[in-house]
Parts: sequence; C-alpha cells; structure tokens
Amino acid sequence: MSEVTRILQAIDEGDPHATEELLPLVYNELRRLAAQKLSHEKPGQTLQATALVHEAYLRLVGKKDPHWNSRGHFFAAAAEAMRRILIDQARKKRTIKAGGELRRIGLSRLDPETEAQDLDVLALNEALEKLEAEMPRKAALVKLRFFAGLTVQQAAMAIGISATTADADWTYAKCWLRVAMTASD
Repeated sequence: MSEVTRILQAIDEGDPHATEELLPLVYNELRRLAAQKLSHEKPGQTLQATALVHEAYLRLVGKKDPHWNSRGHFFAAAAEAMRRILIDQARKKRTIKAGGELRRIGLSRLDPETEAQDLDVLALNEALEKLEAEMPRKAALVKLRFFAGLTVQQAAMAIGISATTADADWTYAKCWLRVAMTASD
C-alpha cells in the first residue's frame, strides 16, 4: 500500500492529522497537473498553478466526510475540483462586472492564429456535460485525461476498464467533443 493510500484511509477513518500529512506527499504532482491545466487556458489567465492547487486541495479536504478509496480516486477528485475552479473562474470573467466579452489584446504582439487555437473552457464544460449525460464512462475518461493529466493506461485503471477500451473511448470522446464544441459556435 502506498503512503498516499494509507493516509487517504486514515482521512476516511477520521484522523484529523492525516490531511496535514497528505499535502506534502501530493503537492508536487498536483502542482504539475495544475500547471498543465493552466497551459491550456487562454492568454491573460490570472490564476496561478499554486493558487489552483491550494483552492482544489481546500475543496477536497474541506468536504464533509471526504472518501477516496485509492490514490487514483483522489487524483480524479482533484482533477474534478480543478476543472470546477477553472469553470467558475471562466464564468466569473464573462460577467459584466469583470468585462464581459471584452478581451485584453497586447499591442506588442497580436497573433489571430494563436487566439483561434485557444480552448474555451466553458464550451468544453458544456460539451462534456452533454457527453456525460449520454456516455458517462467516456466523460470520466476525458476528465481524467484532460483535467488530471493521466495517461490512457492510468485513466483506464482508475475507471476499471482495459487500456484498449480506454484508447477507443478516448478517440471517440475527442471526436465527439470536437463536433459538439463546433456545433455550439
């Protein structure tokens, strides 16, 4: 049993000191995942990887009766927390108070091609919610791959499916989401 799994079990059993032991063990990996997620965000993102990790961690351990049955389950929950934080931030930025649909454009460098390639997190979330309603396993795989940064094999283990099935699901889900996101434009 890994040290992380042991601590997760202690948290599940109500050990108040276990949450203090968990962060140092998972911090670097969570920080790497957060940095990876933020690299997919549009330019001008004000949220830093460290802040994203801290916010996600607080949401995870601040829950009443947190329950994670494995390291993979914990990181899946962390990925979901990060996804929700990014969605909340994107929604907040679209409010009138935050500037609505206005975009900051640096005068020193304007590259329309790069802007077109930027991922719209809200559009992805909307498409992912539709995918989850129709095909929950494929949506879970996308969340683990995209938001947790897991490989196909790691995500397959976390979901409990074969790597071959996960690979096929991943290919299908990417195409499905691309079509869904294009249709919503």
